[in-house]
Amino acid sequence: MKPLSAYTLLLSSCLSVTALAEDCPFTPNADCANGQFESIELAGRDLRYINLSGADLRNADLRHTDLRGANLQGADLRHAKLTRANLEKTNLRGAKLDHANLQATSAWAVFGQGASFKHAKLDGADLTFARLTQGKFENASFYAANLEMAWLTKAELIGANFEDANLQEAKFNNANLENAKFSGAIFRFATFQNTYMDGCEGCPHDWMIPKNYTD
Repeated sequence: MKPLSAYTLLLSSCLSVTALAEDCPFTPNADCANGQFESIELAGRDLRYINLSGADLRNADLRHTDLRGANLQGADLRHAKLTRANLEKTNLRGAKLDHANLQATSAWAVFGQGASFKHAKLDGADLTFARLTQGKFENASFYAANLEMAWLTKAELIGANFEDANLQEAKFNNANLENAKFSGAIFRFATFQNTYMDGCEGCPHDWMIPKNYTD
């Protein structure tokens, strides 16, 4: 029997990935890991506990979608629409959400350690108890968001907007808040130990550390 060529094996592998994308049922508890779903329309769907880890969801429409408890670890959600989606206890560890729209999203106790939210819109989002340690939030907007008891330790928050946000008991220890905006924010019991605040507007500068700060 003639052995399969390297090209045939590669083509077979590519086709199997395409089949995974086509066959995903997009129902609660479905396993659709590593699928290719760029620009897919899933607005308003019930996707509780679905496994979309490592999936390509760039430009996906997930508005009003129920993603409670879903696994999106390492997924690519750049430019995705997540307005008013439910991300309660969703796993977003290491995911890419740059330029995503998460306005008015419910993300209570979301797990977003190491995720990237550069230029993302999180205005009015509920991020109570959110775990966002070491996240990347350059120029992200949290206007009027609820970050009560959220963890943003060691996060990159350069140019981020926290105006009118609820930051009660939030942790910003060892974070970078250079040029961030905090006018009108509520800081009650929030902590900013070893936080860099050069150029920050409205920051509690009694926590400010020197310019030569390093981790």
